[in-house]
Amino acid sequence: MTMKEKLAAAGYINLGEVYDNLPPVQLVEQALSRGEGVLSSTGALAVETGKYTGRSPEDRFVVEDDTTRDTVDWGKINKPFPADKFEAIKSRQKAYLEGKDVFVFDGYIGADPTYRIPVRVINEYAWQNLFIHQLLRRPTAEEAATFEPEVTLVCTPGFKAIPELDGTNSEAFILLNFTSKEILIGAAAYAGEMKKSCFSFMNYFMPERGVCPMHCSANIGEDGKTALFFGLSGTGKTTLSADPDRQLIGDDEHGWSEEGVFNFEGGCYAKAIKLSKEGEPQIWDAIKFGAVIENVVMDPETRVADYDDDSLTENIRTGYPVEHIPGAVLEGRGGQPAAIIFLTADAFGVLPPVSRLDRNQASYYYLSGYTSKLAGTERGITEPQATFSAGFGAPFLPRAVGEYAALLRENISKYGAEVYMLNTGWTGGPYGVGSRMKLAYTRAMVTAALNGELKNVEYEVDPIFGLSIPKTCPNVPDEVLNPRATWEDKAAYDETARKLAQLFAENFKTYNGVEEEIAAAGPKAVK
Repeated sequence: MTMKEKLAAAGYINLGEVYDNLPPVQLVEQALSRGEGVLSSTGALAVETGKYTGRSPEDRFVVEDDTTRDTVDWGKINKPFPADKFEAIKSRQKAYLEGKDVFVFDGYIGADPTYRIPVRVINEYAWQNLFIHQLLRRPTAEEAATFEPEVTLVCTPGFKAIPELDGTNSEAFILLNFTSKEILIGAAAYAGEMKKSCFSFMNYFMPERGVCPMHCSANIGEDGKTALFFGLSGTGKTTLSADPDRQLIGDDEHGWSEEGVFNFEGGCYAKAIKLSKEGEPQIWDAIKFGAVIENVVMDPETRVADYDDDSLTENIRTGYPVEHIPGAVLEGRGGQPAAIIFLTADAFGVLPPVSRLDRNQASYYYLSGYTSKLAGTERGITEPQATFSAGFGAPFLPRAVGEYAALLRENISKYGAEVYMLNTGWTGGPYGVGSRMKLAYTRAMVTAALNGELKNVEYEVDPIFGLSIPKTCPNVPDEVLNPRATWEDKAAYDETARKLAQLFAENFKTYNGVEEEIAAAGPKAVK
C-alpha cells in the first residue's frame, strides 16, 4: 500500500502529491521551489514563520474524555477541549488538505526501542517536514518497511480555526488527544509547536511505564559517565551540553529508565540569538546544509545570517540533526547519570554560581524550576522578574508535576547521582549593575562537578537559601564562588536575596501534597 493509499484509508482524500519520507536534499529542493525559504551562506535553509515566532501557549489544549479526565493536571497550562469539537476541527482540517500536496515523515519519538513511540507527521510545508525529519528519530530502511504509527501529527499553518465555531482561543490551535493519539496544529508555523507536542506525548505516556521524562540535555564523558542539564530557555542548557570534551546525547528532552538515559529526539533545536563561532563553536558549525534557521535576518546579497538582529524576533532558532555535532552519540543513549545539574540564569545576582544539593533540595528546586526574565525583554518589565516553571518544563507536563518529581527523586536515590545547581546569570549585582557570569567559569564548574572534584572540597552553607557553596573550585577564583562577596553593597545583597527567597516560598505554596521534608528544604530567611 502506498502512502497516499494509507492516508486515504485514514480519511485524507483527493490529496495532490504525497511526498513520502523524502531525504533532506529533496525536501530542501521542494521548499526552495515553493518559495518557503532561501539558502543561507552556510547552506542552511532560512525561513520565516510569520505572525507566530514562538510557542502560543494560550492556543494549546488537551482533549478531555474518560481517559484523560483523572490523569491530566488541568489548569492554565493543560486547558480542556471537548472531544466532539476536536473531531469537527479534524474533519475541517482534512477538507482543507484536499487538492494540496503533503509531505509525510514516519519516525520515532525516543531512541530506546523499548520505549519509543512511532509517529507519522503530515505537513503542508516542505520546510517543516525537513525540520521534523531532522529533529525526530529516523527509521532504518528495515524499520520503514514495516512502520505502523501510534501517533499522528498533522500541521497545516495555512488552515485557520474559527474560534466561535471551533471553540479555540484564536485562529491558531495546538490540540493534543492522548486517547486517539493525535496532534492537530493549525495557523502557527513555528516549528517548535511540533517538537514540544511530541515531547508532551512522551511526558504523558512514559510515567505509566516507569520512565522519568525530563526537559534536560545530556552528554557523556570519556569515562562513560552521563550528565544531565536541566534548565529553562536562556540558562545555557544547549550551550553547556555541547562540550567539545564530551559527547552529546541530546540537547533538550530525555527519558531515564532502568537501562539509563535515552534521547527523545534525533536532532537539536537551539536558540541562536547572539550566536557566535567564538562563544558556541559546535552550534555555529552545525548550521549547514540540512539545518533550518527560523526568523533570522540575512544580508540580501551575501546571505550571511545576522544573529544579533532581533528585528523579526528575539527567538531566533535553528534545528539540525545531532550528527552535525562532532562526536555526538548517534544512538542517543547513555548509562545511569553520575551528575545532575540544574541551571538558572538568576538576574537578581544572589544565587551561588555553583552549589551542591541534597536529595530534598534537589526535589525542591526541581519543583520550583526557577530562572528570571530580564528588564527590557518584555514590555512592562523594568526590573528582573522571577519565573518558576515546575520541573523546568511545566508547559509540557500533562500530568501533575508531583508524579515527575517522585520519579526523579526515586532515580536519584536508586542510582546515587550527585546534584548541583549552577547560576549562569549575574554576579556582583543584579542585571544592570553586575555582570553575566563568565562562560569560562561556568564551564570550569561543570567540569569540576562532572569529574568529582567538588565532592571532597570544603563547603559553607548560605544562610538564606541553605545551599552548600564550595569554597574552592578548579580554574575559578575563590571570590567568585560566594555571591555576597561579589557585591559592593552587602546590605543591598541581603535585601535582594531575602526578596528572591520570599518569591520562592510564595511560589512553593501552590504545590499541594508535597512532603514536609521537601518543603523545608527551600530558603530559610523569609518574612
